[in-house]
Amino acid sequence: MNTIQRPTRRGALQLLAAGAAAFALPAFAQWPDRPIKIIVTFPPGGSSDILARIMAEQLGKKLGQPVVVDNKPGAGGTIGGMQVASAPADGYTLMLSNTTPIALGPFLLDKQPYDPVTAFTPIASLGSAPLVIMASKPSGITHFADIETRARKDGRLDFGSGGPGSIGHVHGELIRKITGANLVHVPYRGGAPMTTDLIANVIPVGIDVITAYVPYFKGGQLTPLAVTSTTRSPLMPDVPTIVELGQPKLVLENFFGLSGPAKLPPDLVAKLNSACNEVLAMPDVQKKLIDLGIVAKPESTARFETIVKEQVDVLAPTVKSAGIKL
Repeated sequence: MNTIQRPTRRGALQLLAAGAAAFALPAFAQWPDRPIKIIVTFPPGGSSDILARIMAEQLGKKLGQPVVVDNKPGAGGTIGGMQVASAPADGYTLMLSNTTPIALGPFLLDKQPYDPVTAFTPIASLGSAPLVIMASKPSGITHFADIETRARKDGRLDFGSGGPGSIGHVHGELIRKITGANLVHVPYRGGAPMTTDLIANVIPVGIDVITAYVPYFKGGQLTPLAVTSTTRSPLMPDVPTIVELGQPKLVLENFFGLSGPAKLPPDLVAKLNSACNEVLAMPDVQKKLIDLGIVAKPESTARFETIVKEQVDVLAPTVKSAGIKL
């Protein structure tokens, strides 16, 4: 005769706990089981968009699910930023984060739409691109020190950027703040019209991310004065850094990274960070980034979080003290 063994009270509780654990197993255990979206806070075609598409292609292969890019430009990057900040913390909505939606955009609006430090989970550093401080040939400005000298001599010096609240605009305000030189901002609708006026000497100085200007330097139409990084740019290795010129407080790089909504599960963050670092180690990816003017910078999540906080601490006060608004 078969004997039916009844579970003890302790055994029954263990079975119940195991069943509950299995039932409550988070969706993250199977993550990803559907496509992942990376929101880019700029229109298609720019460096952020191209970088996002490079990463999306390779991350899709490593994670086993399609990774798609969704462009949500506007309001200093905060339209896309708000969409990510309000998304579920499930790893399916991420952001190609950089200086604009994190350290600039939120402080350019009358009402700050989100706290850029607490609204997002930093995941991975992807790289950085320095700005270049440049001058028109007819201006006669050939060294960074000439900017301060000319501003003091003439009482002011105009400089152009890609638009109000752009990283070039804010860096010009930072130069004014650090050196005391009277720099006056001339805003443009993008880098292209600024370049035209800079070549024609309508404005003597311009500040922008280096990438688009390399052909004008090599063609002798513009004079590069300095890059705003701690190391020289591989695109223009002969151009000195702002640190070499004795101005370490003027270091400012446009960082690129991957972020998600606040409170992403740590295991998911670790998996994404590892995948991103593997992609950035690929020689063909590094070459594509250098062509964009971006130096790949794989980092730990903790280090990327520090980078974000440091840039917010530098730029937010500069934006506020200069009264820059969109």
